Amino acid sequence: MAAFVLVFSIFPCQSLAVSTSATSSILVDVDSGRVLYEHNADARMLIASTTKILTALVAIQEGDLSDTVTVSAQAAGTEGSSMYLRVGEELTLETLLYGLLLCSGNDAAVAVAEHVGGSVEGFVDMMNETAQALGMSHSSFANPNGLDHPDHYSTARDMATLACAAVNNETLIRIASTKSVTIGGRTMTNHNKLLQYMDGCIGLKTGYTMAAGRTLVSCAEQNGQRLVAVTLQDGNDWADHQALYAYGFSSFPAKPCASLGKVLSRAAVSGGSVSSIPLIAAEAFSWPVSEGETVTTKISLTAPLTAPVLAGSRVGEAIFFLDGQEVGRVPLLCGMDVLPEWEPAMATLKAGLPQ
Repeated sequence: MAAFVLVFSIFPCQSLAVSTSATSSILVDVDSGRVLYEHNADARMLIASTTKILTALVAIQEGDLSDTVTVSAQAAGTEGSSMYLRVGEELTLETLLYGLLLCSGNDAAVAVAEHVGGSVEGFVDMMNETAQALGMSHSSFANPNGLDHPDHYSTARDMATLACAAVNNETLIRIASTKSVTIGGRTMTNHNKLLQYMDGCIGLKTGYTMAAGRTLVSCAEQNGQRLVAVTLQDGNDWADHQALYAYGFSSFPAKPCASLGKVLSRAAVSGGSVSSIPLIAAEAFSWPVSEGETVTTKISLTAPLTAPVLAGSRVGEAIFFLDGQEVGRVPLLCGMDVLPEWEPAMATLKAGLPQ
């Protein structure tokens, strides 16, 4: 296998110190999964209504937004925060999801669960299956709304994993980022004040119970980079999330290592009409880096290149390292056709012969 190394030294702006009032917290870069800050992130915690991120994700994946849902007595009578459903009322699943994510409706959560899962218990099973599939190995869900229960808990790290999956669901983030909407005869306003407090916030969900305290899972985007912040049991969560984002975006900006369709390097070709070809990145790749960190790129060819080579054919990959540890890979494509060196000469010779 042929390989050579290109080195890119990246020096972002000066890191800033950060802390929060939360018992447990974490800040994660969405696309890389890199943890930029954490405090007590693996502690088992009550999560209150941030549970509804998972409820919405399961409902969107398994349900149909245009379905008509008839509100049961159990749903309408659910305690706590509410979108004020009435027994026998008919709404679309989409309307209920707005009530779930904007109003934090516990009643909406039960109505969604009964419709999508056949029962609350059936839906909770779906929630736990989805959580495990996402890698939320330190979480357990007992209901779709986040009301306190001994078997209902998670960690800041697991909730960040959930949030990173949720923000890649276009329907969920469309709803969660809505500040206010009138739908199904109701006008609903989002409880997430970060949507008003800071530019670039794109959701996700607030939560509160007496036992859990204030919980908040949010996502913000700046210059194409998305960060997720989670604070659990935090009486100053609005300010803490803004501080976390200020820290993350300034201290760990995402730096492009490869751009889709752009030349990343060149490679030698033997026996061809040209001696080298451009290598094109088949995917984009970026990585958040702080001051003093170095990203290196190793170009690894599947085999030495020998003509003929066709443009667009996969010929290897770029492997990216942060301070010696691999952080990602991108396939490399041949950027041009390369004929054997005798073919152009033969074509010229034929062109000069009498026709």
